[in-house]
Amino acid sequence: MNIGTVGVWQGGFGPPADVDRAFAAEVESLGYAAMWFGEAPGGKEAFTRATTLLASTSTLVIATGIASIWGRDPLTTASAIRTVSEAFPGRFVAGLGVSHAPAVEARGARYERPLSRLREYLAAMRGATLGSPDPDVAPTVVLAALGPRMLGLARDASDGAHPYFVTVEHVRRARSLLGPGKLLAPELAVVLEPDATEARRLARSHTGSFYLSAPNYVRALRWLGWDDDDLEGAGSDALVDALVAWGDEEAIAQRVREYLDAGADHVCIQPVTGIRPLLDGPDHAAIEVLRRLAPALTAFGDAESSGIRP
Repeated sequence: MNIGTVGVWQGGFGPPADVDRAFAAEVESLGYAAMWFGEAPGGKEAFTRATTLLASTSTLVIATGIASIWGRDPLTTASAIRTVSEAFPGRFVAGLGVSHAPAVEARGARYERPLSRLREYLAAMRGATLGSPDPDVAPTVVLAALGPRMLGLARDASDGAHPYFVTVEHVRRARSLLGPGKLLAPELAVVLEPDATEARRLARSHTGSFYLSAPNYVRALRWLGWDDDDLEGAGSDALVDALVAWGDEEAIAQRVREYLDAGADHVCIQPVTGIRPLLDGPDHAAIEVLRRLAPALTAFGDAESSGIRP
């Protein structure tokens, strides 16, 4: 698997199919190596969507970020990963995770024992009997991991970790816990705006939308040393600046470089604009941000990362 150095992360319920395919095709043409997307309850099903995007592109890696384990049984997930990986060798990353209590409850499930549940789920996947054709390239599976115990599970039972809503310091700690040879692919929100006041206003529309009210993210930030004053509301200036890269093209490229230097193999950027995908629908402004950033970010090139560190 060569996932490259810089990819794109997209949230929301998923746009119409023609818009989705056109977006992925342009992401590929701009030189980004991968496209990650979330899976929200009631939105597009992750593995089906991944297949449609893989079929409409030729080199782009498509990654789920993440597919919830509460939405499908282990055998179905193992079969889906194998099916997509066999059809598109070396171009699919299956990101799996436990999500968050509100999203799990929206599925009609109970959010309990998430770490144990994921450990048991992965063991059941490994033990599943599968009769479909073997993929030419072994499937790549990563976990949405924030805290030390979940990062340990990612190290021991998967190919790596896909942390979301994290700082450079988190990347540093994650690499230390994962060790070498495991893929570390954090998400990084970006605001292409050099004015500090406007940039932080847009950034807070992101940090304050859900994330700083979600216990999993708050626990991870407390683990890094952030306190009540930082976590109040949509976040202190210091926390917002640590979680969201803002500025001009050069400034954002430098922030991506910091994540890579801290131990990330691959950074997937999520443009934050005035459109809120979960509330307003597809963010049509995001592609212009990606166009403007492409020359600076894709210049890092595949030579800087083979996807998984030796």
